[in-house]
Amino acid sequence: MSLLQIDDDGFTLDGESFRLLSGGLHYFRVHPELWADRLRKARLMGLNTVETYAPWNLHQPRPDSFSLDGGLDLPRFLDLAAAEGLYVLLRPGPYICAEWEGGGLPSWLLAEPDIRLRSRDPRFLAAVDDYFDRLLTPLRPYLASRGGPVLAVQVENEYGAYGDDTGYLEYLATSLRRCGIDVPLFTCDQPAHLEHNALPDILATANFGSHSTQGLAALRARQPKGPLMCTEFWIGWFDRWGAHHVVRDPDHAARELDELLATGASVNFYMFHGGTNFGFTNGANDKHTYRPTVTSYDYDAPLDEAGDPTAKYAAFRDVIAKYAPVPEGPVPPPGPKLAPRTVPLTESAGLLAHASLLGNAVDARRPLTMEELEQDFGFVLYETDLPLKGPALLEVEQVRDRAQVFVDGQPIGVLERENHEHALAFTVPRAGSTLAVLVENQGRVNYGQGIHDRKGLLGTVLLNGAELAGWTSRPLPLVSLKDVPFAPVATFPVGPAFHRGTFEVTDPADTFLRLDGWTKGNAWVNGFALGRYWSRGPQRSLYVPAPVLRAGANEIVVLELHAAHRARTVQFSATADLGPTEE
Repeated sequence: MSLLQIDDDGFTLDGESFRLLSGGLHYFRVHPELWADRLRKARLMGLNTVETYAPWNLHQPRPDSFSLDGGLDLPRFLDLAAAEGLYVLLRPGPYICAEWEGGGLPSWLLAEPDIRLRSRDPRFLAAVDDYFDRLLTPLRPYLASRGGPVLAVQVENEYGAYGDDTGYLEYLATSLRRCGIDVPLFTCDQPAHLEHNALPDILATANFGSHSTQGLAALRARQPKGPLMCTEFWIGWFDRWGAHHVVRDPDHAARELDELLATGASVNFYMFHGGTNFGFTNGANDKHTYRPTVTSYDYDAPLDEAGDPTAKYAAFRDVIAKYAPVPEGPVPPPGPKLAPRTVPLTESAGLLAHASLLGNAVDARRPLTMEELEQDFGFVLYETDLPLKGPALLEVEQVRDRAQVFVDGQPIGVLERENHEHALAFTVPRAGSTLAVLVENQGRVNYGQGIHDRKGLLGTVLLNGAELAGWTSRPLPLVSLKDVPFAPVATFPVGPAFHRGTFEVTDPADTFLRLDGWTKGNAWVNGFALGRYWSRGPQRSLYVPAPVLRAGANEIVVLELHAAHRARTVQFSATADLGPTEE
């Protein structure tokens, strides 16, 4: 049993001085069959610990449903870490940020119209207590106090950047203790926000990516005694649609790491291995303009999105070796990659024409939000009849987040939250025409007050200044595509459509899906949701983990929201393309 102790001048483990050399590795962003590989490479780089968040919204997608299996089998992840000789820093939230959908907060909380997240709102705290009980009770055997790998547990996450209610933080700390968490607790925040995130007798840590001496000095000013630790040492960054791929020079990052370790402080790289926002799980930011995060969470980390060592891996290992023992041997080689190939997508099915097979419509006077429809991710299809013929002006109070508008199945325009668009002018061909609005949830905001981010068409919808009433709201979460009636087609379907093809694989290996010539949508391989693509970039390829493939026949499905590639082909490449690195 190894117990982490917090002393006036540092950490000790089993009575010996101890420095945390940790790296972020989120189990929910990595295919579970690849967890062991990533953990082994963490140890070989010289790390003694890994850090992970826990995403409440995936573990508890509905109030009465909880999962700890498959890709969410956190106990198995902890077992694998222990088997590799690694300790674990656990950050269970409830809020995690992480550029993750809604900061990890489940969307069903927002079904309460006036709920206050990350506060002492009794409804929020009751939900948190239930979540902690469900998550942490099975994890008690994994605490270091019981012989497990979990050395310490974080309280909330960067709360000082959001609020200053010490009572809220105290409640969470008490709730963790009530659930049997008897290892040290800690908080983290950026240096400027440490004042609002302090709790008596709980270790404060800081987050920064450079100027370590100044960051640690700010931490010491707030906390005169105790270990110094950077819980998020930002060695890269995330990307957003429409910008460039962010990278950080490995040598510069290594020098910053050297400066940090020279102080004697402990560190957690954010990230050691970023992984992927598979499916619809990416988050977004909204600092007066909504900016959704891309599918890849490569983060320019020591391990790239496919788990291959980058230049930072070797550079960081060399720096760590100055301060701690590092396993001998060469840098692990890149993993095998599938041979490049082009795959024709020979079958199609229109989304609008077959929407009834993918979700049940709900009648209401106004459009219902995703949260009212008990829907987490995906799309909502809204439909109503237009009472007039001729010129029309459609006005939507709030579009969350991207609305494609159709009249009698014909596309007439797009409204984007990112561009602050609310109105669309068009001509109605006949009274009684069907207005259809397909709204995509592009990712709930994960940072700041914008986390109260409900999705769909919000507020009143006007047609020529009068309320347009009498709607159907059809949730399209696209959890399964088994009911999509694919068929060979000679011409492209109008509007959003699914396209399917098959390809043969002899030996499954990692690969990267390219959709050059396609516009915007989502992709699945063998039913596994890879994520979103968008010609806007920067990301130009989607990572396909080897375990998703199988020897023999494989299936790919693409949902193209606009115009399909003229040849209706996709490519699998041996290399990733995350886009240009300068604007």
